[in-house]
Amino acid sequence: MSTSGTNGARLAIYPGSFDPITNGHVDIIERGLRLFDTVVVAVLKNESKAPLFAAADRVQLVREVFRGQPRLEVDTFDGLLVDYAARRGAAVIVKGLRSIADYEYEAQMALMNRRLQPGIETMFLMPAEPYAYTSSRLIKEVCRLGGDIHGLVPPLVEDRLLRTFAAARDPLSAPRHV
Repeated sequence: MSTSGTNGARLAIYPGSFDPITNGHVDIIERGLRLFDTVVVAVLKNESKAPLFAAADRVQLVREVFRGQPRLEVDTFDGLLVDYAARRGAAVIVKGLRSIADYEYEAQMALMNRRLQPGIETMFLMPAEPYAYTSSRLIKEVCRLGGDIHGLVPPLVEDRLLRTFAAARDPLSAPRHV
């Protein structure tokens, strides 16, 4: 089994929709950076899920959150994750697990991925306790309904969510692009 990317560095892929990136994601990414030379945050392009933010916006948010971190790459993918990981020369796919329900789904995916690409392992990481119950979906819903999401997402993401939902409630308050 290969344990390094195409440049000889230990490379891991951390896939997800990141719609938007949460502090739980940030925690997993930071821990992944302690374990691997390079972590590629692979943003899923799946418009059938009707994301709040376009893939390019999600990529930009992740890049801004990790500005100045040279060992982090942000990319997009569609299709089979293991095919993308193999093209990138990754040895590991990193997945976050919040609950038993996550485990049941992710274990099935990991076993199928191993069947499709036996040389790529899946590593499960639990988020830090304060983020174990958060998800992008839940954070968007709480914010949309006017709840407090402070501390659950990076500050720039919180600002972007607040502006996005304010614009949805009052189109006149939407930022103008000139």
